[in-house]
Amino acid sequence: MGLDSVFKINGSAMQAQMLRMEVHSSNIANINATRTPEGGPYRRREVVFEARPVSSFEDELNSANGKINESQTAVGVEVTQVIEDPSPFRRKYDPGHPDAGPDGYVLMPNVDVVSEMVNIQESARAYEANISVIVAIKNMIAKTFEIGRR
Repeated sequence: MGLDSVFKINGSAMQAQMLRMEVHSSNIANINATRTPEGGPYRRREVVFEARPVSSFEDELNSANGKINESQTAVGVEVTQVIEDPSPFRRKYDPGHPDAGPDGYVLMPNVDVVSEMVNIQESARAYEANISVIVAIKNMIAKTFEIGRR
């Protein structure tokens, strides 16, 4: 696996984690949204990841020459979809609310702020881990050049 594959893998993972952070931030921002264009309260969203092959320059050359080695194909991350959480809405007793039913209960979004914050922190840590890998590779390249100068 070449350095370009490592950078592509980390780049794809960082993009996926950024989208995950945006989705969970949106969930928190809509924690009190009882009306949406689709009708009803806001429904919590979740990001679905999938592994995808990342071709390197060497893989491209080999495939152009008819040589394909599946075991050397690197894997990156792709966001395949953003799905809605099917869990039930929360019910809150508030008879004065404009969206209250005849029983005085309002359907509230199925968003739990603590869970969303944990998900955002997980995404941030994964993003930081990918940055650490890139920094480590950069340092290894610098050391390689340093050894070559001696």
